[in-house]
Amino acid sequence: MVFQCQRDSWARQFATRVVSCRAAELQPEGGGEPVRGFQVVLEDTILFPEGGGQPDDRGLIGDVPVLRVTRRGPEAVHFVQAALEPGAEVLLSLDWERRFDHMQQHSGQHLITAIAEQMFGFKTTSWELGRQRSVIELDTPSMTAEQTEALERSVNEKIRERVPVIVRELAADDPEIEMVIKLLGTEKGKKNKTNLIFLAGNRVLKSIEQSHSTEKALTSLLKNGPGEHVEAVKRLQSSVKLLQKNNLNLLRDIAVLIARDFKSKPVQSQLFVLHRKEGDSEFMNIIANEIGTEETLLFLTVGDEKEAGLFLLAGPVEAVENLGPRVAELLGGKGAGKRGRFQGKATKMSRRGEVQAVLQEFISHQSPEA
Repeated sequence: MVFQCQRDSWARQFATRVVSCRAAELQPEGGGEPVRGFQVVLEDTILFPEGGGQPDDRGLIGDVPVLRVTRRGPEAVHFVQAALEPGAEVLLSLDWERRFDHMQQHSGQHLITAIAEQMFGFKTTSWELGRQRSVIELDTPSMTAEQTEALERSVNEKIRERVPVIVRELAADDPEIEMVIKLLGTEKGKKNKTNLIFLAGNRVLKSIEQSHSTEKALTSLLKNGPGEHVEAVKRLQSSVKLLQKNNLNLLRDIAVLIARDFKSKPVQSQLFVLHRKEGDSEFMNIIANEIGTEETLLFLTVGDEKEAGLFLLAGPVEAVENLGPRVAELLGGKGAGKRGRFQGKATKMSRRGEVQAVLQEFISHQSPEA
């Protein structure tokens, strides 16, 4: 069946009748609990059902929002959350901004597809209209940058020549003439295929606006002109890498000093507990190596005191095997271990005190021989 939306893609409102309405559920696109509602079939519709690479339209039936439109055989099925009376006359209203965006991307796809085949013999095997960008799968293992640039020039020449998609006339000052297409580049697709990434129409303008805003923000932050941004960022990256390296070296030195301070005490406790906001697994393992784990049980943590972080339980093999899973459970995390070390990630660092109490109780119950 050809719907009114296909006969007249510019119609924004349309009067029709309800044919049927039955209870149903809709599975949200992002997952989660199904939405209860109704599947409504109309005599005809200006809301396009998803298909052919193009997403479905949105709009209203009367004042009832349409959450999804799908094709079922010759019918377009509209999902709504309010029941509609079969036989009732209703007025459809289209979400025009969404529709016009889809029209631009779909028209752009047909134009790119046709010229890519004409210029290079690359046939389109599939395409997808995405929320941010669209993808055309071309039947070619690769596409050079020169071919991409030539294709973009040719496509935009056709647009400037006002080659019509349908038979109609446009005034010389019609804003639609300003519609352009931007090819963002290519990505490796399925076997022997290439994905061509593109924007069309208003998405190009939005992309330019976003790029300009980003450029202004970078100019303010980096204190230089747009042409110097890349080099400035490279210099910053080099500085950050050097600082990270120096920080790691300092952490290693601190770990050694902490361990030596513990070992220098005349009487050493059987339990050593330490938390530090800055640090990593290497930091904790250096401390464990320096102190030794044959007689001492070590509970070390790094990260935010009340949120997520890392932990290490080290000590006599049997003790760690018994206590490791319990420590991970208390900290709301997961871990694994071998040879007297059990380490992992924690989501509840605020429960470190509970872990320390469990370890202290374990030590107090051990006999001198143990």
